[in-house]
Amino acid sequence: MKKLIIYISCLLLGTVLLSCKKFLDEKPISVSTDQTFWRNESDADKGVASAYALLRASLNTNGMAFYAYGDLPTDEYNTNEYRLGDVAKINWSVSVPFAETGDRMMKLRRYDLFYRTIDQSNRCIQFIGKMTDDQFSSVAAKNNFLGEAYFLRAFNYFYMARIWGDVPLVVQSVNITEAVDLPRSPQNEILKQCIKDINMAISLLSWDYSNANNRAVRANKGAAYALLAHLYAWQGDYANCTTAASAILDRKFYQYENRASYLNIFKGKSAEGIFEIAQSDENEGNTTGISFYTLKSPYLTTNTGNALFIINQNTLSSLFNDSQDLRFQKAFALTSTTDPICIKYSNITYTSGQNVTVGVAHNNIIIFRLADITLLKAEALAALGQYDEAKNYLNEVRTKAGLNSWEGTNGNLFEGIIDERGRELFLEGHRFYDLVRLGRKTGIMKFGNDKMGQGDFNAGKYYWPLDPALMSINKKLTQTPYWRSKM
Repeated sequence: MKKLIIYISCLLLGTVLLSCKKFLDEKPISVSTDQTFWRNESDADKGVASAYALLRASLNTNGMAFYAYGDLPTDEYNTNEYRLGDVAKINWSVSVPFAETGDRMMKLRRYDLFYRTIDQSNRCIQFIGKMTDDQFSSVAAKNNFLGEAYFLRAFNYFYMARIWGDVPLVVQSVNITEAVDLPRSPQNEILKQCIKDINMAISLLSWDYSNANNRAVRANKGAAYALLAHLYAWQGDYANCTTAASAILDRKFYQYENRASYLNIFKGKSAEGIFEIAQSDENEGNTTGISFYTLKSPYLTTNTGNALFIINQNTLSSLFNDSQDLRFQKAFALTSTTDPICIKYSNITYTSGQNVTVGVAHNNIIIFRLADITLLKAEALAALGQYDEAKNYLNEVRTKAGLNSWEGTNGNLFEGIIDERGRELFLEGHRFYDLVRLGRKTGIMKFGNDKMGQGDFNAGKYYWPLDPALMSINKKLTQTPYWRSKM
């Protein structure tokens, strides 16, 4: 048997297909072989749902990987010493042991779960593509399943590219008896494959959802365009970013949630949601999730002390310098104290058992939403020097938040839009990547001097190291350049 590509656990779930009472609440029921499983539309649906479930697991590593990658290493939070403090400090070469879950930093440095999702996406592309049209209720249904699989493969590769830069590229479902070691492919090759996959997804997906329960938690054409817009922004290709964002905004398929009911967005499936991860109450919405770290009494009654992650008050006062901002009024609490909190994830219920009360959060992970794409288009237009049009999109979001039109020079418009994204998307997994784009475009560093300055930024510190265990498994892997002398 040849060596495995990444890590054998990446492949084990390839043939464990999940049945569901409702979407993403599945439990493994059998170990079906590919030769006997792909028989009808129901099987195709289960195969794709399995890929979504695996993505959910990836973004919930340590209970909050999505936020550990996208929010903690920024100016949003202080570098406190509680459990993931070194993640916030961008000390990513150290260990963060925790008795209940092992080494948390090691888990964040590994990409195993992302490759599980990719392998399942590859499997769906391969086997659904071979199924005949008469095995589905319609050709459109078959196309949507295939489109979701292409979207999920592209999403995972893009997400990993922003975290690690170069990663191994695998576009075929892997037989564990034939898998081999692979080196890291250059990021530009990864993104080129992503663009190819997204365009394929766009050609296959529809705008509508098969039913209301699928809204935003399953990919549609809008989700694919949103992913494409973010990918082009990451590349600095703002002309194509504008085109992709316009495909969403011109369609007018999504509507803004009233900022007076801003928190409804985070309950999930709002009219503003473009793509989000449905959370399982039993598995992800518990005491290890983002609510546990960012809330306290009276919003989380099981924590009577301070919030475990401490908001940077300088950043909060700088971003929200107008108290009339509805987002500040609705999404933050205890703002006159020394420990203000973000309450976006405060839709909590409580369960009791064995003399222990547990808080369960009922919030989806919001990946893309309308205001995000509106501001991304504003960013792209500002980068292209189309300042008046950029201000129109920026002010569209500000008006919804109860603010006056933006005032400033064209020279600082790009930074102003990144700041607006900070206000609108606080603690939604975007801030770190926004600040990387700001640094690349303008040289302005807003991560915090104790986290990353200009020299470290130029040296590529913002890409995570690979955990050394991965390189023990795959001999062709090399360490992320900035971290080679630090691991």
